[in-house]
Amino acid sequence: MSIDDKTRTELEAAVFRRLVSHLRNRTDVQNIDLMNLAGFCRNCLSNWMKEEADAKGLAVSKDESREAVYGMPYEEWKAKHQGSATPEQLAAMKKAQSGH
Repeated sequence: MSIDDKTRTELEAAVFRRLVSHLRNRTDVQNIDLMNLAGFCRNCLSNWMKEEADAKGLAVSKDESREAVYGMPYEEWKAKHQGSATPEQLAAMKKAQSGH
């Protein structure tokens, strides 16, 4: 596949927007489940966005980057969609973080 840098960037941006849209629609999928299965979650995406903005000298707050991913203020999303982690989820997270 031979595409120019501008087109590649546009495709990558479109894929990111689709991923974010998908995650916004799948509020049934908890962040802890994403972390346990994939090693990243919505918060990771928002942190990566902030880190990239920081690297470019852009003033983007943590709240702004989270809202860009969640589609609403983070606290609002948590109140509407975040459940309590089960003991099984917490055990899986601990196991994943320990590298086993």
